[in-house]
Amino acid sequence: MTSITSQTTTDKLIEATREIWKAYNDHPFVTGIGEGSLDREKFRYYIMQDFWYLKDYTKVFAIGLAKATNVDNINLFAQSIAGISAELNVHNGFMAQLDITEEELDTIQPSLDNLSYTSYMLRVAYEETEVEILAAILSCAYSYEMIAKEIMRHNPDAIHDDFYGSWIQAYGSDTYAASNQTLIESLNRLSQHYTDAQIDHLVAIFTACSRYELAFWEMSWQMQ
Repeated sequence: MTSITSQTTTDKLIEATREIWKAYNDHPFVTGIGEGSLDREKFRYYIMQDFWYLKDYTKVFAIGLAKATNVDNINLFAQSIAGISAELNVHNGFMAQLDITEEELDTIQPSLDNLSYTSYMLRVAYEETEVEILAAILSCAYSYEMIAKEIMRHNPDAIHDDFYGSWIQAYGSDTYAASNQTLIESLNRLSQHYTDAQIDHLVAIFTACSRYELAFWEMSWQMQ
């Protein structure tokens, strides 16, 4: 067993939120994607709310870019912003299938959970350093990879679903995993000499964002 002293920062973040992350995979919205049985009206609501979320999520990366202290981190945040553009392309495919119009996207209001989540991340971004920003970002980015891979592990054929298969493939892909690995390595490197108190603060940020992620799935399930 790995000793506590040899744990990386991200090891500690994941360990602290293990039960919350387990709840993602048990949530009916997520299991519905994996089974191909999720009501498409619920997914339609999710896609529109997530489109709004991604706009502010991009701003968090942009603030990280402005606060980056070296070239490597500048490139990290810049490439991540480009990666979100690719993620939006996946959304665009679903928007076409679900007949989501630009007018709808222009007028949609974020749910209270959505607004609370993005407001929290933006506050972290404005008030803290690039390290804390990475901790906030990682909860969303990495959890989607883990959810998709868990779906694929339990049901390999899920990637062939006519509707939800492209979502699972996108977040379960090697390309998406590689971008997350870069975030993880950067967070571990930048926090290598953090004190216990500073690590505890990163855990608190990561835990808050993980709880918001779970609330986002519930918000999408309830469509409210």
